Amino acid sequence: MAAISFQSVSKDYPSPRGPKGSTFAALDGVNFNIEEGEFFGLLGPNGAGKTTLISILAGLTRASAGKVTVMGSDVQADYAQARRKLGVVPQELVFDPFFNVREALRIQSGYFGIQRNDDWIDELLESLGLSDKAEANMRQLSGGMKRRVLVAQALVHKPPVIVLDEPTAGVDVELRQTLWQFIAKLNKQGHTVLLTTHYLEEAEALCGRLAMLKAGKVVALERTSELLKAASSHVLRLKLDGELPPDLAARARVTGRIVQFAAQDAQDIERYLAQVREAGLVAEDVEITKSDLEDVFIEVMNRQDSLRGVAT
Repeated sequence: MAAISFQSVSKDYPSPRGPKGSTFAALDGVNFNIEEGEFFGLLGPNGAGKTTLISILAGLTRASAGKVTVMGSDVQADYAQARRKLGVVPQELVFDPFFNVREALRIQSGYFGIQRNDDWIDELLESLGLSDKAEANMRQLSGGMKRRVLVAQALVHKPPVIVLDEPTAGVDVELRQTLWQFIAKLNKQGHTVLLTTHYLEEAEALCGRLAMLKAGKVVALERTSELLKAASSHVLRLKLDGELPPDLAARARVTGRIVQFAAQDAQDIERYLAQVREAGLVAEDVEITKSDLEDVFIEVMNRQDSLRGVAT
């Protein structure tokens, strides 16, 4: 039995720009399973449909077509059972301003019919660095501390399936390390984890398997190691002062002064360096590395754009 199963899931919304009555597909036939005990990553650019898919999984939005199950329970037909098996950490910082941290966790426990679980609440507080904030009002916490409380609330009923929707967005390095240590521990204990993130280095380090969404469709579904193997074998990285010529810039990934080119072999590397020199630019800190997940992600997304261009 799959921990999470998305079966031909589609979601249509009214089109804000089209003729009256027209729709656009936020999700279009999404179909994959996440097995028990997996640490699974869901990646995609903004607007790809990730949050819509998570909302359907959590029972907050109804799919237009298809079926979603959590540990065998249908999220629509058997909402209560499905929700009991699921712990969701949302993107938004949603909190009740009238309670302290411990009270908020006790109240969250009550939603699932759980009482007298202070030992587990204490473990959550300690594991997430919240012990000294247990009696603090939620309004007094920083954004990072509120994020930690959201994680604790999602785990307070010990769900077998944990969904993390951009859990480290805008938080400090300390929280990231604390969170991942704790989540990795839960995963080793058998909990299934579904992660969406824009920090691709996190997904590469944590996720054994990945799905990539674009325009509501799954465009890649594979083990992380296999995706990395299938990518361009090398990346040429260098620093430049000055602007690349348009034809060269179209093949580069530029972040400030850092420029990266996907290279299949030594000839590609030599050609890029020669073109940089011909443009009158001086390369500094030149290095050749293996492709990382960010390189793979960009390659997959660009490939889909090219295919769509051919189709049209």
